Amino acid sequence: MPPWAGIRDCREYGTVAAQPSFGPSEKIKGSEDCLTLDIVRPEHDAKLPVVVYIHGGSFIYGSSHQQVLRGHYLVEAMNVVYVSLNFRLGVLGYLDFSHFGDDCSPNPAVRDQLLALRWIHNNIEQFGGDPTNITLMGESAGGASVITLMCIKATQGLFHRAIAQSPPIAAVHSKAQAAFWARELASRAGVEAPTLAKLRSVSTEVLINAGQSMMWRSGELLNLNPCFGATVDKKVIHDHPLSTFRAGEQHKIPLMIGTNVDEVSFAKTFYLRSKARSKAARRMLEGYDPEGAEVIMRHYNDGYLRKDFAQLLADGIFWAPSVITASAHSLSAPTWMYRFDFAPAALRWLGLGAAHTAELSPIFGDLNGSKAATLNRLGGWHELHDLRDHMQNHWANFIHTGNPNGAETETWPQYQAPSDNRPGRATKVFDSTPHIVYDPYAARRIAWENYNMLEWGSDRLENLAQLVDLPEE
Repeated sequence: MPPWAGIRDCREYGTVAAQPSFGPSEKIKGSEDCLTLDIVRPEHDAKLPVVVYIHGGSFIYGSSHQQVLRGHYLVEAMNVVYVSLNFRLGVLGYLDFSHFGDDCSPNPAVRDQLLALRWIHNNIEQFGGDPTNITLMGESAGGASVITLMCIKATQGLFHRAIAQSPPIAAVHSKAQAAFWARELASRAGVEAPTLAKLRSVSTEVLINAGQSMMWRSGELLNLNPCFGATVDKKVIHDHPLSTFRAGEQHKIPLMIGTNVDEVSFAKTFYLRSKARSKAARRMLEGYDPEGAEVIMRHYNDGYLRKDFAQLLADGIFWAPSVITASAHSLSAPTWMYRFDFAPAALRWLGLGAAHTAELSPIFGDLNGSKAATLNRLGGWHELHDLRDHMQNHWANFIHTGNPNGAETETWPQYQAPSDNRPGRATKVFDSTPHIVYDPYAARRIAWENYNMLEWGSDRLENLAQLVDLPEE
C-alpha cells in the first residue's frame, strides 16, 4: 500500500485474507493484500492494557472482524485497547514452498503475525495502549498461533501474557510433511515438474481451489494429517512447540489455556458402523505413534461408541496437547487452565453440547453474535448472561494484572503439580455454576503424556521422505 499524508479514513474494515467462499461456486473472497489491523477502545483517554487477538478458522478462513470478534463489547467490559489481526491464510500463508527453491520464506502467516506484533509494540501508544502490558490471545488456529509465537525468540518482549483457547497445538508440520503437501498442491494445480517460478505464474484462485481440493478429497484428514499449518523450518520455528515447552525454552509469561468439553461433538455422525469408527480411530492414532496408539484406544473403549470416538478426537486434537503445554509451562511461569462446559438445553438435546467456539460469545460479550444465539435462548439464556459476566471478569483481571483472580479473592488456583499441602492440576470449569476440579481425567492425561504427537507420518516416514526427495539436514 502506498504511503499517504495527513489522516487516513479507516472507518471501513480492510480486505480479508484470500480464502474460499464456501459457496456453490469456486470464487474466492479477499486478497493477498490483507495485512491490516482493527483497533477498538473505550471512549475515554486513559492509557489501557492491550489485547492482541488472532482469529481461528483452521488456518484457511476467518478474519479480524467476524461479528463475534469485533471487540466492541469486550473493550467496554474489560477496559482495554483491542487489536485484531489479518494475516495470510491457507495456501498463501500456511504452506512451505521452500522445498522448490530458496527464493521464498516458509511460514508466511507466522511472519505476518510477527510483523503485526512489532507494529503494535511500536505504535499502540498512539491509540492509548500500554506497550508494556500486551496480552496475546487467540482461539482454535489462533490459539495454536499464540502458543507457537511464545516459542519464537524474535517475539521476546512483544507481549507479556498469553491466552490460548482451544489450541490444536500438535498441528505443526515437519519439513517432510510440509514438502508432501507442497507437492500435492502443485499436482492438483496442474503444475508439472514444479518450481517456484511455475507456481507463481498460477492464479490465486486456482491455488486456493487446489488447496480446497487436497484438503477435502485427499483423504488425509481421516489420518489427522491437516494440509495447512505452521512448519518447523529451523529459521523462525526451531522446534515443535510441545518440545520447546517441555525443554522450558518458551517465553516465561503468565498463561491461561483451556478447551471446551465437547470440541468435536459433530464427529459423532462420521461413521454409521462401530467397527468403522474404531478402525478410523486406530488409523488416526497410529499416524503419529503406532506403539502408543493401543494404550490410548483402551481409554476410549476402542472408539466403538459415537461419544467415545468424538471424545478421543476432542482430547487428541485439543485437550491433551493443552494439558501437556500447561504442565510444562507451570514449572517456570504462572499458569491457569480452564474447561468450558456450558451448553443451553437445545444444544445438549441435539448432542452438540459445549462445542468448538462456544466460549467466544460469553468472553466477547456479544451474545447475539454467534450462529447459536437463537438456540441459546431456548433454555439457559439467563445463565449465559451470568457466565458472561463471570468469565469477562477473569479475562479482564488476567489482562490487567497477569492473574485471573481479583485482588481480594482467589477462586481459580494455578495449574500446578500436586504437593503435600495442596491438590494439583486445578482446572476451572465454566458452567451454569462455575467450579474447580483437580486433575480431571487423570488416567487419560497420563496416557496422552506418554503418546508421541510430535510428527505425523511416523508409520510412513521412509516412504514419505522418498516421495518428497528431502535433502539430508
